[in-house]
Amino acid sequence: MNAGADIETLLRERLAPLAPTRFEFADDSHLHAGHAGAREGGHYRLVLVSAAFAGKNTVARHRLVFDLVGDLMRTRIHALGIKALAPDEV
Repeated sequence: MNAGADIETLLRERLAPLAPTRFEFADDSHLHAGHAGAREGGHYRLVLVSAAFAGKNTVARHRLVFDLVGDLMRTRIHALGIKALAPDEV
């Protein structure tokens, strides 16, 4: 399994408590080859839609995500772009 697919599976598992109705994952690591952070972890983007985000601002939404995956940011993920939406915002 390649690193991006492995991370996608891990993120899906870790973010399951948010019960996302939409989960889109993109591995942008290849765009950052040669940059210092590319050695310590990959560059990824997520689009998540979850009722857990309803009524919360962007910072609170990102905190929900990072509470579940933050430990990966010190090892396997160098950069994680997050677009977190409530169902009525789609």
